[in-house]
Amino acid sequence: MPAQAQEISRRLRRWFARHGRDLPWRRTRDPYRILVSELMLQQTQVSRVLEFYARFLERFPSLHDLAAARPAAVREQWEGLGYYARARNLHALSRRVTRDGDGTLPADPAALRTLPGIGPYTAGAVASFAFERPAALVDTNVARVIARLFAPHLRPKRARDLTRIWRIAEAILPRRGPTAWTHNQALMELGALVCTARVRHCDVCPVARACLTRQREGPPPATRPAPRKR
Repeated sequence: MPAQAQEISRRLRRWFARHGRDLPWRRTRDPYRILVSELMLQQTQVSRVLEFYARFLERFPSLHDLAAARPAAVREQWEGLGYYARARNLHALSRRVTRDGDGTLPADPAALRTLPGIGPYTAGAVASFAFERPAALVDTNVARVIARLFAPHLRPKRARDLTRIWRIAEAILPRRGPTAWTHNQALMELGALVCTARVRHCDVCPVARACLTRQREGPPPATRPAPRKR
């Protein structure tokens, strides 16, 4: 990591320690529980997922329990979250892992990507958040934050630019797994609460001074305060 990127990461991790939301999937390293949360969070707000997460895990507390369930039962527990392909993929994944493997999720991102419904982001998230592997991950929030911080000319919605953002994410990732866990969480949290799609809350951003977008464009017009931790 270049010296500037190291300092940005340190500032982000310190900020996250003070301002990160207390979410149930951040209190565990159980791969199954983290996988469930990551699939639920795809295209769904955190507040909505909180309504379903604990209930789903109470009904299906392990991969084995999920694999043994009928598809209709899985869909019933997912009812209301939408994007039901996520539930079908999760069910198919549980059956494959318990049938063809040893019943546990792999820690390697490349192995995770061979499972149903697991793309590059989810593979990185499970490897980082469950196994504390130094794995990069880029979702919508992370892509926006990285582009604004390091490469304002990149547009995350362009496939070529997104590939370059992934390379930046890998380059700035701390090499120690536990440190990478906090680094990744902090990037996601900054994008969710401070450096949002609609507004840059530069006045409360812990890395505003190093941000190339802010240096080029200056601070945004006065806006409402950034959302507070719930």
